[in-house]
Amino acid sequence: MSVFYQNMNIRGCTGIAKPGLLLMQLDLPTFRLGELHMIPTLTLPLPCYHQKKTGLKLRCRHSVAERSFSSSRAVSTQKPYTNQVKKKEEGASSLYMRPSLLDMKKQKIENRARVYEFLRGIGVVPDELDGLELPVTVDVMRERVDFLHKLGLTIEDINNYPLVLGCSVKKNMIPVLDYLGKLGVRKSSITDFLRRYPQVLHASVVVDLQPVVKYLQGMDIKQADVPRVLERYPEVLGFKLEGTMSTSVAYLVGIGVGRREIGGVLTKYPEILGMRVGRVIKPFVEYFESLGIPKLAVARLIEKRPHILGFELEEKVKPNVGYLLDFNVRERSLAAVVAQYPEIIGIDLKSKLHTQQSSFNSILDLGPEDFGQIIERMPQAISLSKTAIVKHVDFLKLCGFSLQQIKMMVVGYPQLLAMNLDIMKLNFDYFQLEMSRPLDDLVDFPAFFTYGLESTIKPRHQQVAKKKLKCSLSWLLNCSDEKFERRMSYESIDLEEMEPQATFDMKSLMGSRSDESDYEIDDYDDEDM
Repeated sequence: MSVFYQNMNIRGCTGIAKPGLLLMQLDLPTFRLGELHMIPTLTLPLPCYHQKKTGLKLRCRHSVAERSFSSSRAVSTQKPYTNQVKKKEEGASSLYMRPSLLDMKKQKIENRARVYEFLRGIGVVPDELDGLELPVTVDVMRERVDFLHKLGLTIEDINNYPLVLGCSVKKNMIPVLDYLGKLGVRKSSITDFLRRYPQVLHASVVVDLQPVVKYLQGMDIKQADVPRVLERYPEVLGFKLEGTMSTSVAYLVGIGVGRREIGGVLTKYPEILGMRVGRVIKPFVEYFESLGIPKLAVARLIEKRPHILGFELEEKVKPNVGYLLDFNVRERSLAAVVAQYPEIIGIDLKSKLHTQQSSFNSILDLGPEDFGQIIERMPQAISLSKTAIVKHVDFLKLCGFSLQQIKMMVVGYPQLLAMNLDIMKLNFDYFQLEMSRPLDDLVDFPAFFTYGLESTIKPRHQQVAKKKLKCSLSWLLNCSDEKFERRMSYESIDLEEMEPQATFDMKSLMGSRSDESDYEIDDYDDEDM
């Protein structure tokens, strides 16, 4: 008995009904990480006389995982001790978790600060990069910047779109560039490509790029032309297939653009794919109609020169039409002027009109009305150089025409000023030596210089001379071969058969296409565009 109670602490004793006994509360060991504590767990009846004779105290030892824990501590009541254990457990958890998270956050801030310091050191402004996932080391960021430099992008380019620094070289940039290269996009154009649309480096080849390329091919754009389309308009890679692209194509087909011509139209001017029908294309078509150009004729113009849809309607087209009226182009002639030379509504027209009118006045002494007629009959005259005008006028002077006659010829048929001088000389020599006609015949029909000598002028003249018919140059030349053959069956010339000098015919623009099954890409590069 004495062995069992040895070294136990007796917390207290309580008298009970039976004399000579007491209740003793013993401290038994309980374990906690790092140390051993005592909690009251047992109450034993003991004789009262042992209270005075024996001081009980419990000392326990226990070994856990080769560590020795010991306790010799005065016991306390159970409830306060349990609270103390809970507080210490919370304290241990706090010491284990919170410092680690704080350290990680602090480290991340320090890493970003070093990356920002590097970027500022090379001239990049990182203000827009907050919140963007960036490399944690300067070395990785330096690798990205160096790779962008190899692609031809400058610090200025990066500052224009700093989010490109969030693209991984291996995961983003290289797969996209490899795909573009396989399509046929030229390395020489890749720098300009990325300057115009750097967002492509964020794209997924499978999810974003391949569907757009497949759509373009579905629009009858030849596979060989896809790289050209992408180089000219890389922004197309960011469009949604069911959005602007499909509606713009559908509208063009609806107004009369041939379905089999769409591939050629989009290859020449892929920017159409990004145009909104309601804001851009439809108002443009309706304005052309208001000038007197039928919708089908507008469709044909778009097929041949789709870039006209890129002319700003309010800022450029409408003001240019107003300038034409200011320079004595009659309102009834506006449709013919625009249909013949649609580029005239997209250039810096006002200054050109002033310059060209001054040139014609200095060379031919033309009045304002004469200049307006020249523009009506050949709107391309707006782009003729003064040197070309002088050369043609000098040639006509050498042929024996007076300045007044030249003036009449130029106003009546300004196409003379754009003719090849060698061809004009051959035609004039034949006219003078073989046809033996007066110069006034050429004044009345200056278009003579535009006909082929061997194909038209010689054979027709010979037939008329053989029949000894007297006719004007217009009756001789201004008709089709079939009609000329019918005329040769006449015994005399009917004056009603005389046709006016050829002018622009809007119906010719709406005629059937020569070949709708294919298209050719014109590498036009108008300096006035």
